[in-house]
Amino acid sequence: MNDYTVAFLLTVLAGLSMLIGSGITVLTKLTNKKFLSISLGFSAGVMIYLSMMEILPEAREYLDTASGEFKGGLFTLAAFFGGIFLMWFLEAVVAPHDHGHGCGFHSESHGRSSHDPSKLMRIGQLTAIALAIHNFPEGLTTFVSALQGLEIAIPIVVAIIIHNIPAGISISSPIYHATGSRTKAMKYTFLSGLAEPAGALAGWLILVPFMSDMVFGVLYAGIAGVMIFMSFDELLPSAREYGSHKFSIYGLVLGMAVMAVSLLFL
Repeated sequence: MNDYTVAFLLTVLAGLSMLIGSGITVLTKLTNKKFLSISLGFSAGVMIYLSMMEILPEAREYLDTASGEFKGGLFTLAAFFGGIFLMWFLEAVVAPHDHGHGCGFHSESHGRSSHDPSKLMRIGQLTAIALAIHNFPEGLTTFVSALQGLEIAIPIVVAIIIHNIPAGISISSPIYHATGSRTKAMKYTFLSGLAEPAGALAGWLILVPFMSDMVFGVLYAGIAGVMIFMSFDELLPSAREYGSHKFSIYGLVLGMAVMAVSLLFL
């Protein structure tokens, strides 16, 4: 195999490692409210830590390089809050929904527990989209690093696999609990993971001539804003609603800790 094939296969491996997290999720029972609450808090912890400690500083670095320290800071803030405003707009205008109560678990005649499927499904879909957007440039980065040699690529791929596992849990847990379908949970995780090799392929063939520090910086800062909004608007409130405050906080701290450790290897 030539260098390009090896680089692309490593990118596919990194992206599809999200299915490991999805597999962990679908092995749990649908009636396990503690796991759902913790996993939603876990998802928020992953997104908050990743956004504030990795993506936003990286965006600032790109934008500082492109336009200087002062303007770089302004562009970073504008893109970050632009991402938040975009999510607010989509939530409030394009797809308004009820944030009220009454979406918890209810008893059914067969002794199983059910819950508002639309709310959880929306959370899972938004998480899948946000992480897919994040995975797209990450896939291009992985591909380019792999072309520089396996001694550079392997540590990066291993680190991405480690932090893609909790990302897989973030997507599949709400979808699995919303639908009861292992297939749907795995499918959404699979599609989000495909954004990494798609980013590698599209980036190398199409976007590379147009990519710049400015484009990367604005994209990364906007993604950070999207993830922060989702964490505080959707994930944490739902974690409390479907379980308890303490379980949502346990998940939040655990998600941050797992992501912090995984990022040490990057």
